[in-house]
Order: sequence, then structure tokens, then C-alpha cells
Amino acid sequence: MKLTSAQRAEILTQALPYIQKYNNKIIVVKYGGNAMINDELKNSVMEDIVLLSLIGIKVVLVHGGGPEISDMLTRVGKKSEFVNGLRVTDKETAEIVQMVLAGKINKSLVGLIQSIGGKAVGICGMDGGLIKAEKLDEALGYVGKITEVNTALIEDILMKGYIPVISTVGYDDSGNAYNINADTAAAKIASELKAESLISMTDIVGILRDKDDPSTLISKINVSDTPQLVRQGIISGGMIPKVECCTEAIRRGVNKVFIIDGRVPHAILIEILTDEGIGTMFV
Repeated sequence: MKLTSAQRAEILTQALPYIQKYNNKIIVVKYGGNAMINDELKNSVMEDIVLLSLIGIKVVLVHGGGPEISDMLTRVGKKSEFVNGLRVTDKETAEIVQMVLAGKINKSLVGLIQSIGGKAVGICGMDGGLIKAEKLDEALGYVGKITEVNTALIEDILMKGYIPVISTVGYDDSGNAYNINADTAAAKIASELKAESLISMTDIVGILRDKDDPSTLISKINVSDTPQLVRQGIISGGMIPKVECCTEAIRRGVNKVFIIDGRVPHAILIEILTDEGIGTMFV
């Protein structure tokens, strides 16, 4: 659809109150799922992030990369094994996770942001003492439970006008690398930064009353209602840990948390800069 100049102006005018509201505030975006695999969607996400940064919103991008890690493990002849949605990570797998997340994926996102006019710095949880961790469970190997988040480096990067792009590799006092769940890391980072919003990009439209009917989207959830929604089976399976992260972020001082569909082009802009929004908002 081709927009007229008047329609473009109207869209910008409608966005103005949201631009003013978020100006100089911090938004943490957790980026993963199909939006990372599809090049067109990836471009759309990075364009949203660059635009928000250019209009004075401080964007922190926290990314995962499960499919690419699985692909690399297959290439080196290692089988991916999961327990309760978490990747079993031996020493060799931890090295591959570090290589793929902090290397290939992180730097490609930085390059993409810069190619469309943004300024970005790629870091991982090992840089500047950002994410300290310990073993979550011996059976999972080097899967990390976060013990401490130090946001000084993120704040320095933001202050200099750059977008921090963070891969979720943590470390312990012995220098061991840990594979950290990206949802957990994003929630902790958003909490420590006292972010205005945390946006979690997923492969579903949001929380549905009926999982097979997109029209039953619940657009707003009070965190005190989440235990009941879990008991009713409305929040189930892999969505439970995501929602737990959202709930923790709200309780630790993040004003709003959104679960949005990363398969929708420019989903972040629709959520942040329009009346309608998409997805589910936690308050």
C-alpha cells in the first residue's frame, strides 16, 4: 500500500505523544525466534531499533540464537539435547555457544544495524562483568543461573549514543562460560536498568485464551492474575518461563512488559508508537 504525504504526516502526528513519552527512556528488546532466521523480518526489526534510537529512545538489544547453535552443533557432529526447554551444555557445547552467540550472531546484528544508519556495540555477558553466573543444575552442565548483573558497561554505551547488542553468555569467578536463557537475561537486565519497557519477541501473537484462536488474544494482563491463568492452562508449556520472566521484570521495577509476535513486520514500532499495539502487555 502506497501512502500519500498527508497519510504519512498523520501517522507521525499520532506517534508524537509516544515519542515524547519514551524520549530518553530505556527499552530492552529480547530478540529471538523466527524473526532472527528470516532475513526480511531481521531487517524490519533492526530498522525499528535504529528508528527508535534516532528519535531519542535508548534501546538495548538482547538476543538469543538457539537455531544457529543447533545448526553449528550438527555441523561438528554433536547432538542437541534439551531438558525442560534448556539445552544440555557440556564444556565443548559451551565453547560453541560462545562462538556462535558472542561471535557470529552478535557481530552480524551489529553490522546490520550499522548498515542501515545506526550505531551499535556488540558485547556479551562476559564483557565488563555484565552477567555473573553459576551452574543452574549439574545435569544441564554449563547452563547458567544468573547471580549478578552489572549494567555499568551498558549505561556507558547508551550514554555515548550507541545501541548495546548483548549476547547472553555469562561467566563465573573461574572464567567458565555459561549458556544463559535469553528471556531470563533480558528480564534481569531490564530490571537493573529500571527500563521503561521490556519487549519480548516470540513466534506467537501473544497470550491467547484459546491457543487455536488468534481472536482470543488477551491484550493486557495484571501480573497478579498470572498464577490463575497458569492453573487454567491458558499459560502453559514453554510460555510459562517466558511469563515468569515478564512477571519478575514488572515486580522489579520495569513499568511495562510486552510479549509480541516477531513474525509481524515492524512489530516493535506498532507496539511502542501506536494506540492499537499488538501482543500482550503485562502491568
